[in-house]
Amino acid sequence: MPKKAETKKVLPKMLRITLVKSAIGYSEVHKATVRALGLRRMNQSVVQQDTPVLRGMLRKVNHLVLIEEQGA
Repeated sequence: MPKKAETKKVLPKMLRITLVKSAIGYSEVHKATVRALGLRRMNQSVVQQDTPVLRGMLRKVNHLVLIEEQGA
């Protein structure tokens, strides 16, 4: 019986997102985007999987957050 080909599991790239500037004074859309990212307080960090949807959200609020790639 032939050996099964080993499948390597590719870990998804992860991003650490930190809120570095308050959303006070910005539009409600920006505030809602920050909340949807899981950020509630200043200097709070969350780790999210890198997806096109997440990249779009980060592009909208890039002036409020710090984005770092996590080693995988």
